[in-house]
Formats: sequence, structure tokens, C-alpha cells
Amino acid sequence: MPSQKEVIELLHGEFARAGYDIEDVIVDTAARPPRITVVADGDNGLDLETIAQLSREASALLDRIDAHAAPYVLEVTSPGVDRPLTTEKHYRRARGRKVEVTLDDGSTVTGRLGDTADGTVRLVVREGRDFGIRELALQSVTKAVVQVEFSKPNPRELELAGLSGKGASA
Repeated sequence: MPSQKEVIELLHGEFARAGYDIEDVIVDTAARPPRITVVADGDNGLDLETIAQLSREASALLDRIDAHAAPYVLEVTSPGVDRPLTTEKHYRRARGRKVEVTLDDGSTVTGRLGDTADGTVRLVVREGRDFGIRELALQSVTKAVVQVEFSKPNPRELELAGLSGKGASA
């Protein structure tokens, strides 16, 4: 069974060529059968067709290093909705999503992610009956997590987030 480092080194180039980053690899040899989970993400997320294609490519590459290896389960997946946003890239990819942000002063703010650039994120927040923009320095954020939504976002929120006419990313 390959190590986490070996899996990352083996798959990185192929995933990068397809436009995706490997966020994490978990090699669980205690599971029966053993399991390799590859967590990948891209600027436009991952759909089921892309996950299937990346899985086929990963499987073919892994089979090349040891065609006689014991059976294992390979899973290619996207980061869960509960993954904390920790890098500027994560914020950019979550644009249009509702997030709860905890700041270094202990306060929390909930809003819809807009543009992220140069260490600053624009957050669309409710201001009375309307919406406004609050700019936050990423260095002041101690935690940020995407919130699950069950209803359509307000069109004004999407417009302020820079997604007018595009809908929110799911």
C-alpha cells in the first residue's frame, strides 16, 4: 500500500493538468479492505463526472506502481461543506456561499462570500432590510465555515457577491 506522500507525488501532476488540487490524501490501512481517499478541489468545484474521471486516472496510476498489490478501495472526493476555509484559495472557491466567520476579537459574522484578493475578503452582510459589503482582512479571521442553505439566496446578495445572473455555487 503506498504512503500518503507517494500517492500525492504520483497523482499531483495528473490532477493539476486536469485543473484540480489535491487537498488531502488519507491512507487507512486499518480499514478492511484498506482505503485510499483523495480529497481534491478546483476553482469550479467537482461534479460527479469529474470525480469519476479523476478516479479512473488515479486507479490506473496506482495500479502501475504495484499491479499485484492487495485489494483496496480508492475514493476521490471533494472537501466536505464543513471544511474550514483556511487559505485565500478556499475563500475564492467558496465565492457566493454563505459562511460564518469568527474574528480574532471573538466576534462572529455571517454573510455571503464575494471577491477575495490580496489578503482581503468581501463579505455581503445584512444591514437592516438591505445588504452591504464588509471587507475583512484574512489575517483577522480565526475560523470560517461554509453554511448549509436550503433556500435560494437573495438576488441582491448574489449581485453584491459579484454573481449576478450566475446563481450561487452549490
